[in-house]
Amino acid sequence: MSVTDVERLPAALARRIALAAQGFADPRPASGIGTRQLRRMTERLSVIQIDSVNVLSRSHYLPAFSRLGAYPRAALDELTARRHVVFEYWAHEASFLPVRLQPFLRWRMAAAEQHAWGNMVRIQRERPGFVADVLERVRTTGPLKASDLAEGPRPDRPGSMWNWHDGKVALEWLFFTGQITATHRTTAFEKVYDLTERVLPPEILQAPTPEPADAVRELVRTAARALGVATERDLRDYFRLSPSAARTAIAELADAGELLPADVAGWGAPAWLDPEARRPRWIRARALLSPFDSLVWERPRVERIFGFRYRLEIYTPAAKRVHGYYVLPFLLGDQLVARVDLKADRQAGVLRVQAAHGEEGIERSLVADALLDELRLMADWLELDDVDVLDRGDLAGDLQRASDAPLALRA
Repeated sequence: MSVTDVERLPAALARRIALAAQGFADPRPASGIGTRQLRRMTERLSVIQIDSVNVLSRSHYLPAFSRLGAYPRAALDELTARRHVVFEYWAHEASFLPVRLQPFLRWRMAAAEQHAWGNMVRIQRERPGFVADVLERVRTTGPLKASDLAEGPRPDRPGSMWNWHDGKVALEWLFFTGQITATHRTTAFEKVYDLTERVLPPEILQAPTPEPADAVRELVRTAARALGVATERDLRDYFRLSPSAARTAIAELADAGELLPADVAGWGAPAWLDPEARRPRWIRARALLSPFDSLVWERPRVERIFGFRYRLEIYTPAAKRVHGYYVLPFLLGDQLVARVDLKADRQAGVLRVQAAHGEEGIERSLVADALLDELRLMADWLELDDVDVLDRGDLAGDLQRASDAPLALRA
């Protein structure tokens, strides 16, 4: 393919294409958000990352709020735990995915010894009889949690979510290989396992297993639709594919005209464009983004598209944190203009803004007003009574002033 075939995209257009692909070009529904809209959003993104941190909300609930606004969280539970139109598996990280993708991840399940890690592989090699017994228990007694197999308290590793005793490790090996899957998660976020054939729809179970190369090609195709315009690294990172397999799939899709080469101003790396990607003239979004949202989870892409340097500081010692513990970027229009460290203080009934920082060059009063509106919407969605802005960060004062101003004056 000659250089004349490469489309040159202005950085601003590439940014709008990426935002549209992620669902931010559409206005939020005025009312009546239910499983139909959530299913469409899940199909669009294809990967909803799961994380156990609950200082604000479980992360998988946040992408729908960012795109659709306040919605009944029970409707998302309906998709994941009852209708099983999405399923849980290792994709980007632990993720919810449309159930149609399950056949395209069977190659990863079949090659679990190459893709799983540490204790999971070790327990299958060293204690295959124990793993078989765990599988038989699931088969005969029905859905169970890791805590049902607990060997007793582990004072060195309290709690059930990440308490990987041998029973949990065996279940996770069986989960990785696809022999069992998750029926749902408990309110304490513990996974409930059952045989895959008792959970997934029959049409998915009966679907033929693609060859690995065909499966990877479909995953790259899916990533391209979700990203709009992307580098090779972006495309393979979406489902955590190997560089060689992703490059082969990209080349095949390009030869078939399903990916178009592009040169995005300022990116410094070749890009690929979904030929069906929308090219909106403007984006009028307003959204707080989970740290695990697919728009921002790949930090180099965020910096390349938005000029926004973003790092997760959950595991950084408190004294060394720059912006806070659970920091959400704030999208306004087509730019990331601020970030806020949020905590849902459920006992006090308050959404606490523990820090608020604005980006350089923003119109501070405009950003503060829009951010406060979004924070109030989030507080209401989380069934909290108020928003409390603490005095930390260069945008905190503007946010406090906006909070104190009568609504009529802010309109």
